[in-house]
Amino acid sequence: MEKRRRIGAYGVARDDSGKVLLVSASNTAWHLPGGGIDHAEDPRATVVREFREETGLDVEVTGLHSVSADLVEFPRLGVLQHHDRLVFDVRVLGGVLTAEAGERAGWVDPKRAELIPLAARVLLGQDLGKEINLRARPFVDDEPANRVRRFGAYGLITDPGGRILLSQIAPNYPGAGRWHLPGGGTDFGEQPAEGLVREVFEESGQRVEVGDLVEVTFFHNPTALGPEGVPLDWFSVRAIFRARVTSPTVLRVMEAGGGSTAEARWFVPGEVETVMVTDLTRRALAHM
Repeated sequence: MEKRRRIGAYGVARDDSGKVLLVSASNTAWHLPGGGIDHAEDPRATVVREFREETGLDVEVTGLHSVSADLVEFPRLGVLQHHDRLVFDVRVLGGVLTAEAGERAGWVDPKRAELIPLAARVLLGQDLGKEINLRARPFVDDEPANRVRRFGAYGLITDPGGRILLSQIAPNYPGAGRWHLPGGGTDFGEQPAEGLVREVFEESGQRVEVGDLVEVTFFHNPTALGPEGVPLDWFSVRAIFRARVTSPTVLRVMEAGGGSTAEARWFVPGEVETVMVTDLTRRALAHM
């Protein structure tokens, strides 16, 4: 089957009575306002834009709720779609509640409404399986050939002694020589936490336990160089988790040929200030 990927951002807005602002196509279950992230768009800006389009209300993002992924099959069309989903908490600032043509929008008690699985997972804490996207057709992948969109999972990783695990970017890769949070792009069909566990083992040989979600960031480089010097318009959305290695072992890069990792090393907190780190690493360390 043809494999397609999409990254979406959604928001949870509650009123004082606990009702949630939801939207729905006519005669279908309710879902969270939100949608696909445009190329190079801040996921938080996606939520603000989608709320205005779908509900007529202006909102601000107040927090990060969760990240997840799901797979949906479209057998008749021969498409298997992977959808990475970011969910934020939001607050309504103003506007007039209206809905897009052919849809409805309203404040709904989630416990008394029919919800699509993503909304049920987020609002009711239910695990309803992977079938989240109820569209009859998959989202169209019509990006130009030189555009790259990636979803990645990275770890702010410590050991019982409080040391921080970082990996050094290998030569001939962007940021070569700088120290970076372990992690990388998730594979097709992988949950973010699963991708982080795999990436940490490949980069350092360590078995990691993934904890809380810390932050979601994005990165856009419209003039990145890909393999063989081919120019790429590179856009990456990155989830950062706290994680822990409870029983550190000998550090060893497990990737075939080393990949993008030159080496991995444990640092005591003050030691990190003496080496060159990536912007993502610097930003994440502020959460220590």
